[in-house]
Amino acid sequence: MKKSLIIILFLILALPSPSCMAQRFSVSTNLLGYAALGTMNVEGSYSLSRRFSLTAGAIYNPFTFREDSPEQMQLRQRSFSLGCRIWPWHTWSGWWFAAKGRYQEYNFGGLISSRTDEGDRYGMGIYAGYTHMLAPHLNMEFGLGAWAGLDDYRTYSCQDCGITVGEGRKTFILPDDVMIALVYVF
Repeated sequence: MKKSLIIILFLILALPSPSCMAQRFSVSTNLLGYAALGTMNVEGSYSLSRRFSLTAGAIYNPFTFREDSPEQMQLRQRSFSLGCRIWPWHTWSGWWFAAKGRYQEYNFGGLISSRTDEGDRYGMGIYAGYTHMLAPHLNMEFGLGAWAGLDDYRTYSCQDCGITVGEGRKTFILPDDVMIALVYVF
């Protein structure tokens, strides 16, 4: 009797109730990110309640263009973030405000001059945007943000010479997440 009661209780808790059938997860990609020399990105979200969601994202760009040339360019990076969003109206719909912590390993160079910067950044950011519902499971997001933190960097005079012209640790404030993203909600 006791064993069957436990099994029945487990099944009741395990089966989804009508209130659990709501859309709780989303996966998105920032389409503008791909215009930045092919930077791939993905962000997953989980709705905690009607007005709050948690986010986790990754950005990756392994590409070097015109390699072994004086005009070599790269915007290589690995970046990871965790954060939360506040939705004044309802998750996955309308305006939102967000904060997130972020880590970035980067190597940028050849875009404006032959100088190359590489290092690690740690920081926090604030973001705002608007989500427009296109279909029951498909949204379009527009957003903008900025982040600030600590940068451990090294600067080289060119991509392949290896001559260090500066290194150290400094604080930074940078624009971040200029976003036109496609979002799938499930």
